[in-house]
Amino acid sequence: MLQRLSTVFRRPMFWHGTHHHDSNDATKRLFDTVSSTVKGIQQINYVVEHNPKLTAEEKSKMKQFLIYRYDPADENDFPKYVSYYVDLKKIPPMYLDALLYIKDNYDSSLSLRRSCREGICGSCSMNCNGLHKLACIHAIDTDLTQPAYITPLGHMFVVKDLVVDMTNFYTQYKTIDPYLKRKTPKEGNKEYIQSVEDRKLLDGLYECVLCACCSTSCPSYWWHPDRYLGPAVLMQAYRWIVDSRDEYTDERLEKLAEDVKVEDCQNIGMCSFTCPKGLDPQRSMNHLMKLIEEYKERKIASATL
Repeated sequence: MLQRLSTVFRRPMFWHGTHHHDSNDATKRLFDTVSSTVKGIQQINYVVEHNPKLTAEEKSKMKQFLIYRYDPADENDFPKYVSYYVDLKKIPPMYLDALLYIKDNYDSSLSLRRSCREGICGSCSMNCNGLHKLACIHAIDTDLTQPAYITPLGHMFVVKDLVVDMTNFYTQYKTIDPYLKRKTPKEGNKEYIQSVEDRKLLDGLYECVLCACCSTSCPSYWWHPDRYLGPAVLMQAYRWIVDSRDEYTDERLEKLAEDVKVEDCQNIGMCSFTCPKGLDPQRSMNHLMKLIEEYKERKIASATL
């Protein structure tokens, strides 16, 4: 059983809904959902001290990390913050450094994803003090008077602690055919040449690491994650549409024009604001929507001929 986390920025509150993969018992699903939601509401901002023996003087010299902990597979567990105090002099400056120090030295049961530690793989995306960031390249606020809040990506089903279920996100990414598609046969081993200008169109697009920070910060994606593809996937769709080597531009635009895959974007801008790589998904989506409108106009014009 997975639980869905809805995050209120700056100080996260817990709201949990139940996600089932194979249960057909509608009544059980209803009661499980209500039960887990009530459990989450009852434990809003509930804090458990990992080491209650620390004195106030000891705490004053360390940074407090309030980390979301919850194992939906454990019927006796409940959503909560666990408070850990870390001496910042003992660790490097990033959030991931603190998490790994806590896991290695305080609590090995803490669950999180991580890999490259260089902002390249996108594994360690999470909510750090109210913003979705990559923990490996997001610096810790060194103000010891303020706690650091760490929670999972918002509005995602929580597998355990800081680990969320990325299945829907990756499934949506697969639907855009994120690879070069050609209609003309390749001649021998020749490369598909691009001009300098055409290659520049891909800058600010190919650098995306699919961390889902932008999509999970997008209110439109919260409302329709089953239909709206979200800023990360749409920016990658745009990346292949503007690639001069690709020969399926109209087919890609036709596919994206269906339902609310693109048009649910409200231009709120949280996607660009939160992107840990400094990319601008909002700008890409605006360009993409313009291309789709132009394609629709061309399609109507050709049909009236």
